[in-house]
Amino acid sequence: MQNRILLSPHELMELIDGGECITVDCRFDLSDTGHGRKAWLEGHVPGAVYAHLDDDLSSRIEAHSGRHPLPDANSFAKFLASAGWREGKTLVAYDDSSSMFAVRLWWLMYYFGLPAAILDGGFEAWKSAGLYVDTFPISAPPTSVPELAPSRSMALSTERIQSGLDRLTLIDARAEERFSGEVEPLDTRAGHIPGSLNRPFDLNLTENGSFKKPEVLRAEFVKLTSGSHLNDVVHTCGSGVTACHNLFAMELAGMAGTRLYPGSWSRWIKNPDRPIELGPPKD
Repeated sequence: MQNRILLSPHELMELIDGGECITVDCRFDLSDTGHGRKAWLEGHVPGAVYAHLDDDLSSRIEAHSGRHPLPDANSFAKFLASAGWREGKTLVAYDDSSSMFAVRLWWLMYYFGLPAAILDGGFEAWKSAGLYVDTFPISAPPTSVPELAPSRSMALSTERIQSGLDRLTLIDARAEERFSGEVEPLDTRAGHIPGSLNRPFDLNLTENGSFKKPEVLRAEFVKLTSGSHLNDVVHTCGSGVTACHNLFAMELAGMAGTRLYPGSWSRWIKNPDRPIELGPPKD
């Protein structure tokens, strides 16, 4: 299972029993930032520590940044040490069901060249499988802080996005009504980066919140990208979080090598001179 990036509840249970992983609860609510920690305290996968999107998986918002800037290498290394991660262990992330926040932690591990996986279907799938739910707060014995170096080619800056609009294939993971500009509940301007394709992240999932089969995902992304070179495919969303969902789905489909625009829409609109588009996705 070492090379698997998606695990069933029973596969995760085997890893936990064998001491082969650390498990991280990433439940979060953008409108109630304390919800995830409260939910974790009420019940979680045995041994799971909690990761807060704003505090642990992002850096401080600055004037030039989007809403969820990437943590730097040292900050993320300190988080891993506090979570009890050490070399040789796989990190398995989960959230409520859709993995919309767990994929952020998965991608950060990927960015720093570390092994990680997602619990398919999240905590809801774990409970549905009838597996034990722990209600004790977990404080993992800290480990030494690892030395980390990111693979910077995996993340594109705003400047590289803007200079490559005629070449890159941008895939926006937001819901269609936000992509079109019909509504915008979180950011100061509505719309999308010119030329972007729209693939709401929940299209990667079945009705029960688990990921579609790799062959199904592959067929859908091949059709969407129309044969674009994978290295030219860049994922965006509102703040660089759910964009990781489409990137993960493409990895799951065997389409490795796509990249992320961490700042995404909330970073793009910091400069009012940057072009934007309104309207539904083009056929």
